Amino acid sequence: MSRVARLGAFIVATLAILAGGVFIIGSKAYLFRSTYQLRTQFDNVAGLAAGAGVQVGGVHSGTVHSIALPHRPGDKVIVLMDLDSSTHEIIKHDSVASIETEGLLGNQYLAISFGSAGQSDVREGDFIQSEPPLQMADLLTKASGILSSSQVAIGNVSQATAHLNSVSAKIDSGQGSVGALINDKELYSNLQRSTGSLDQTIVQAQAGVTDFRENMEALKQNFLLKGYFKKRGYEDSSELSAHAIDRLPQGAPAKAFTYLAKQLFGGHDSFKLQNQKSLNEGGDYLAKNPFGFAVVVVSSGLEGDSQKELELTEVRAMVIRKYLVEHFAFDDGQISTLGLGKQSAATSDADSGSIQLLIFPVGSEVPASEPTPEGVASRATIETPAQAKGGGSAKP
Repeated sequence: MSRVARLGAFIVATLAILAGGVFIIGSKAYLFRSTYQLRTQFDNVAGLAAGAGVQVGGVHSGTVHSIALPHRPGDKVIVLMDLDSSTHEIIKHDSVASIETEGLLGNQYLAISFGSAGQSDVREGDFIQSEPPLQMADLLTKASGILSSSQVAIGNVSQATAHLNSVSAKIDSGQGSVGALINDKELYSNLQRSTGSLDQTIVQAQAGVTDFRENMEALKQNFLLKGYFKKRGYEDSSELSAHAIDRLPQGAPAKAFTYLAKQLFGGHDSFKLQNQKSLNEGGDYLAKNPFGFAVVVVSSGLEGDSQKELELTEVRAMVIRKYLVEHFAFDDGQISTLGLGKQSAATSDADSGSIQLLIFPVGSEVPASEPTPEGVASRATIETPAQAKGGGSAKP
């Protein structure tokens, strides 16, 4: 081959390589494909440069055409993108542009999310939403804070472990109450014997209380002491539960007579009626008017033992019921008792307590007995002492 032919072949090959490079570079820059432009804006582009790639759904689909700084300090940086026309069907007005990094320290590129099917298509030059880029400096600052917190936590754990080791060493050496109990078998045996003696003492105390109650019931039947219990206002404790109920009927009473306990009973712990005539108005109403159900409700003041005050109110309710039944003609099966025990100052006289005769209309039913929670006498509501001043008063 002549020299001229070789020179011509070289020139042709060079031009072919140059043309291929132009087409390759132009293809990546979308110079020879149909494109459209979109814009977005950021407070900070985080190193993004013109010519960077644009990915839609992870697929390279465009390039960053240009980046324009704002004209005023309050404005944002505007990024202009060239996108392949094939993305026009998946990028919508609710698509979001974000600046991502290739790997941990790679180049920045722009990523655009798919839009929703119900949103409208974007047009040439439209703005789409953006989200702020993740700054590596912020990430490193947070990581540094986490490491500092971890070091403090590790120091606290080490300190707590040292304290536990110290306590364990003292216990092993027999120091302190726990160490003496663990290492001294004789002390442990004595403690077991003491616990057994305490349990036996409790059992004996319970048996003593039972014997005392039985002795008291026997004393009530003794003719020499019977007058003492009769003076107190009752003779048979079984009468307390014969007509007692746990709660009031539903609905409001048709009539209510309210008294202060100190007006019907003398002392704070007395069961003996001293002013029976105050009950006559209520008894007359029961005898002369039809009614469905009546309840004698008694509460005590705030002083004294709760269990004793509960028994006091139950006995007083029984005594009042007995007086009404014996002195007025009505069906004694229609009247019951309810002892409430100690009540707050809002519902009972702070010194002596309050008494009510509640009369419910025809058709009212006696409430069924239900278990009462421990320490709670009843959920019934009674009149306040202010409403009960002046002795027996009727309330329609």
